[in-house]
Amino acid sequence: MTLLTRWGAALDPDAVLPEYPRPQLARDSYLNLNGRWEYAFADEEPAGYDGEIIVPFSPESPLSGVGRQLLPGETLWYRRTIALPDGFRPDGHRVLLHFGAVDQSCRVLIDGSEVGRHEGGYLPFSFDITDALHDGSATLVVEVRDPSDTGDRGWGKQKLKRGGIWYTAQSGIWQTVWIECVPAVHVERLTLVPHLDESCVEVTVHAAAEQPASVEIRADGRVVANAEAVPGRAARIPIPDVRPWSPEDPFLYGVTVRLGGDRVDSYIGMRSFSVGLDADDVPRLELNGRPYFHAGILDQGYWPDGLYTAPSDEALVHDIATMKRLGFTMLRKHIKVEPLRWYHHCDRLGILVWQDMVNGGGPYRPEVVTAPAVSPLRLSDAKHNRFGRADPGGRARFREEMRETIEHLRNVVSIAVWVPFNEGWGQFDAAAIAGEVKALDPTRTVDHASGWHDQGAGDLRSLHVYFRRFRVPRRDDPRVLVLSEYGGYNLRVDGHAFNDKDFGYKRYDSPERLGAAFARLHARQIVPAIPEGLSATVYTQLSDVEDELNGLLTYDREVCKLPERLVRSVNARLRLTSADGPPPPTR
Repeated sequence: MTLLTRWGAALDPDAVLPEYPRPQLARDSYLNLNGRWEYAFADEEPAGYDGEIIVPFSPESPLSGVGRQLLPGETLWYRRTIALPDGFRPDGHRVLLHFGAVDQSCRVLIDGSEVGRHEGGYLPFSFDITDALHDGSATLVVEVRDPSDTGDRGWGKQKLKRGGIWYTAQSGIWQTVWIECVPAVHVERLTLVPHLDESCVEVTVHAAAEQPASVEIRADGRVVANAEAVPGRAARIPIPDVRPWSPEDPFLYGVTVRLGGDRVDSYIGMRSFSVGLDADDVPRLELNGRPYFHAGILDQGYWPDGLYTAPSDEALVHDIATMKRLGFTMLRKHIKVEPLRWYHHCDRLGILVWQDMVNGGGPYRPEVVTAPAVSPLRLSDAKHNRFGRADPGGRARFREEMRETIEHLRNVVSIAVWVPFNEGWGQFDAAAIAGEVKALDPTRTVDHASGWHDQGAGDLRSLHVYFRRFRVPRRDDPRVLVLSEYGGYNLRVDGHAFNDKDFGYKRYDSPERLGAAFARLHARQIVPAIPEGLSATVYTQLSDVEDELNGLLTYDREVCKLPERLVRSVNARLRLTSADGPPPPTR
């Protein structure tokens, strides 16, 4: 079935996702290449192409206009012409071609000459194409292959044989393609680390330059601090009268960096994430040095018309703003890395993010990834073959992608927790991985094995409970107790479902019965657990996804299955019962 969202129905193929794609490192130079491209499925670059594809929607998605699955062993070709506008490239400047994400391996050619290759389907990459351009115009060709779940790189919840909790596999270009022009000496990236306790921000300018960069920090349009930073060296810049960032007051400081003829704009939120003991010596998650309850919801980032790609920027905002309006303070981004604009909206709207790494590895054994859902089981993940991780190369590639993910998202203000593994999917050596994550980023907490197969590491004791009554374990663990998945109650809304399947954990046939069950679950199991140590919850889930009809919203985001007042009151009760008490007032 084709199920369109309101944003997909209004899509203009000549103005697809036109917004600047990288708010955390912005320049004035920007040429968007989304929209109409040619495509072909062929072993070699074809002389003639099959038709038109709307980039950046994958060929499997309705909004692409193609509707065909790229299978392992097949090759997908993209082609379009590029022409730089007059004055776009001043003398001495370089032209960079950016891809937000391409699933999974690609080769890029300009006028028949290869300019670069990339492996991995979830992270951005770029190539300097200056020397390949002639007179500011050229033919751009992208060659793509994708083994999907038959490979061992990160593939997430995609599956060629979709069904249940596994969804339609998608491939190819699925985030914005764009061009920018930069001086020969330019800022390559920034590392921005807030030190709330010290009222300062640590700025590292990454650039192939020796001269210092100037850094300016603004609040409400007014310069509050400035300093010089030598590229490659961290500079600590004091900020007077610091205003902390929180979901209740998502205040962002503007950051401008100038290096030679280059200028980039960014932002930072002054906040801290930690673990501490409450008045009863119970470990709790802390925000800005005080206990803070994470009332979260599972967010998978799938769309019925765009699959991995939201049909518009407004659609991204809708999901975040709706969940915040319902009283949630956290989104668990599940087994996916979103475009940077999604994280920007979380930062500016004010909602915490738990960021999952994208799982990979070989085929998963049901006795490892499914049986623990109904019968508690903890296995040692040193048995790599049991967890689909027998290949040392595959394990090394996971570590590589994990490090790149952390570096890519390091400056996101709202990310509070890193989640390397979920429910044993491609899990291995999770205790060592937790240590590696902490070493890479000591400013955030780590949920090393969400759900089951806990190896006793990380900051969180992370439970998934669907088919059993939730009970607080004995307090013999120094880590923070979190219920990182629960609920998953189903309700079909005719006219708003993906197909005639109905997968979930408990089914209800009316909004009234669903609402009563939702209220009862929280009143009897969740709220009483908070004084005993429960510090975060993640309800399953934000929206329906294909066969799964257990979302608060339908897959097309048109119907909220529960009264908003009920969800808000439940989340308010969670916050009021927690150790942090009522949230502080917004300025």
